[in-house]
Amino acid sequence: MVRLSKLIVIGNGMVGAKFLDLLCQSPARELYEIQVFGAEPQPAYDRVALSRLFADATPQDLELYPTAWYKEQGIELHLNCPIERLDLIHKTVQSKEGILHPYDKLVIASGSKAFIPPVEGLSGEGVFTYRDLADVDSIQTYGKKQKNALVIGGGLLGLEAAKALNDFGLTVTILEAAPRLMPMQLDNEGAQELQSQIEDLGLKVMTQALSERVEREGAGLRLHLRGGKVLPTDMIVVSAGIRPQDELARQAGLALGERGGIKIDHNMQTSEPNVFALGEVASFAGQTFGLVAPGYQMARAAVAVFNQEKSPFELPNISTKLKLLGVEVASFGDALEETPGCDALRLSNPAAGMYKKLVFHPEENRLLGGVLVGDVSEFGKLSQLVQREAALPPKPEELLFPTKSDSSPTSLALLPSRTVICNCENLTKGKIIETIRAQGITNLADLKKATRGGTGCGGCSQLLTDLLNLELEGQGVVVNKSLCEHFAYTRTELYAEIKKGGYHLFSEVLSHLGSGKGCEVCKPVVANLLATLWNDSVMSNKEIQDTNDAFLANIQVNGSYSVIPRMPGGETTAEGLIAIGEVAKEFNLYVKLTGGERIALFGASLEDLPKIWGRLIAAGFESGHAYGKSLRTVKSCVGSTWCHLGVGDSLDMAVTLENRYKSLRGPHKMKGAASGCMRECAEANCKDFGLIATEKGWNLFVGGNGGIKPQHGQLLAADITKEEAIRYIDRYLIYYFRTADKLTRTSTWLSLLEGGIERLKEIIVQDSLGIAAELEAEMERLVANQHCEWKRLLADPPKLSLFRPFLNSDDSDESIRFQEKRSQVVPLLTP
Repeated sequence: MVRLSKLIVIGNGMVGAKFLDLLCQSPARELYEIQVFGAEPQPAYDRVALSRLFADATPQDLELYPTAWYKEQGIELHLNCPIERLDLIHKTVQSKEGILHPYDKLVIASGSKAFIPPVEGLSGEGVFTYRDLADVDSIQTYGKKQKNALVIGGGLLGLEAAKALNDFGLTVTILEAAPRLMPMQLDNEGAQELQSQIEDLGLKVMTQALSERVEREGAGLRLHLRGGKVLPTDMIVVSAGIRPQDELARQAGLALGERGGIKIDHNMQTSEPNVFALGEVASFAGQTFGLVAPGYQMARAAVAVFNQEKSPFELPNISTKLKLLGVEVASFGDALEETPGCDALRLSNPAAGMYKKLVFHPEENRLLGGVLVGDVSEFGKLSQLVQREAALPPKPEELLFPTKSDSSPTSLALLPSRTVICNCENLTKGKIIETIRAQGITNLADLKKATRGGTGCGGCSQLLTDLLNLELEGQGVVVNKSLCEHFAYTRTELYAEIKKGGYHLFSEVLSHLGSGKGCEVCKPVVANLLATLWNDSVMSNKEIQDTNDAFLANIQVNGSYSVIPRMPGGETTAEGLIAIGEVAKEFNLYVKLTGGERIALFGASLEDLPKIWGRLIAAGFESGHAYGKSLRTVKSCVGSTWCHLGVGDSLDMAVTLENRYKSLRGPHKMKGAASGCMRECAEANCKDFGLIATEKGWNLFVGGNGGIKPQHGQLLAADITKEEAIRYIDRYLIYYFRTADKLTRTSTWLSLLEGGIERLKEIIVQDSLGIAAELEAEMERLVANQHCEWKRLLADPPKLSLFRPFLNSDDSDESIRFQEKRSQVVPLLTP
């Protein structure tokens, strides 16, 4: 019987687990008896996605390899069991229990630890690091009782920590010791644009902020900065960088890099040939790498060595594309202009929240790197130009302006097979297509499982989807885009069929166009289509509505409801304000100004909703449609009506537009805005449609949004009249209603539209399809059928019986409870 070699892996983070995964798929797996020691109590998880835990994710959602996987692979897993001693002479490691474990080969993937600046008092209660699941749990537990926080560190980790705390509801100030945010990735101009957008979100940023000491004052903290400034706070989160966890190597006598980390060669070998190091603990060519993609490259190189193959590790591509506090940022190649003889092109548009820089070599005629802030749509194409050392186009400045989406079928088909689609897994286009063909893959889930693509940072998921669909269509496979099993139509096709048939009820649609009884996918889609097409009351199809539409109100965290009356342009009267205040007082409601210039009332019980709306409608208000896939608001500054800088009457424009589109429903919620000048106080450039006044008229932007993937609007028409603006928006909205997929925002719809904004201009402005009059007529019909849904409901007394918490009783729901905070009611949640 052949004795298996003993392989020990120290560290069960993302890189250590990736090494094990790759090794188990290789021939060398049969040669080893494997043990892995992890310092944390959980198996490997996605550390990159920690901030998701402050939203709706659980630790299980972040899990990469469950404990059952290790058992299936015959790997002995030791969790919550750090290695405390390494003996190179006797080839053993000692765990925290004092047990010695012999090895023949050793892989150290112990990662890194948070760097704590040497600041007096920077420890103890109220001071946290942001590095692992335990840190997140501690921050969440402590932060529930706090109001504000300081984050020390304005690099990648610091901004991630700030986002998490901001999502958690704390007021956040970011402190960066360098002169700019993200000093390792961004130049001064890019960092300034990022800072400006972060501050617009309500966070504070202080650069060149050097911490000197922390004092405790009662339950709070006071951070003293160099220069004498003192910042009071409830808590401090330190996210000022990382340091390799190389203590074992130091104690054992392994060679270290100049800046720390275990020194490795191209084969991941340390100064001891049978000891390897991977990931953030490793130092290659004097550098350590804090990104997951280089760590995965190291894992692949080590597995190649274990299989006696040649796959030497080279300096990795450390291009990054991130979303930091809702702002998209990309840095690739020589972003900081360090190559001798390089030059740079810059494009800055602060009004649009966008900055771009390309670094190139004039003599060698190739792109070296760049920085993108705000608009990163060209990241894939540009980073590939750098990797391939491709020649520059005749006019390099054209690269600064977006063209067709990199994920469009045309551009994907033209990419060479060697093009890397997933940096984390080093997956090329050719490898992905080969896997699709070899395994007969037909869906994204199976493709991710087979290749691990899209399971690292996740930034390539859309590219993978488009590449899969392109390949399937090339094979003659019909890509099934049906709504669900009950309707063999896409949303666009179903829209056309319902319109042609004139169906107004779900039962009619189902009997003529579908089968079965419907499901949770198709019911709300059809309900939305019916409301979109006819502007009928959603209550006429109540049996297929979700909770919010069923009661014409948004349900809140404790089971109560919110009430948001419409206020076109954010405009109301003193009498209106008084009426809202009286309603809030009578029904003990929480009052909040929204970001869309509305007054929201929270905490309404189900049975009180009709009474509340009865009061508001009597005072002249209408439903704000804040609960549906509807037009929410058209935001406005005061424009030339009041502002001495205004060049256009944005307030009148906003009121006109909101009153025109106020009861429209579409594939997704919609927001509009009108700004009275280029200073853009109404933020029109990040709305589904937005107008900015100019000296010659109005500029119309479309396809923007500030949601989960913020995107600036694109210019559809310039210097147009008010009448032209309304006409173009009419056409644009109806065309969007007709052609967008379910739950698709205008920004995504426009990015997927073949030909993009130029094609949309042809259709909407130039009427290239000859359908402009038809689109306008359809909008006029919808506008003519406008109604306040609550006013219509109150006129139908039998439907009011629905507004009761129990079917068999008129009692109130006593499980809905409140507490007082800042002199108002807020939900009291039972643990």
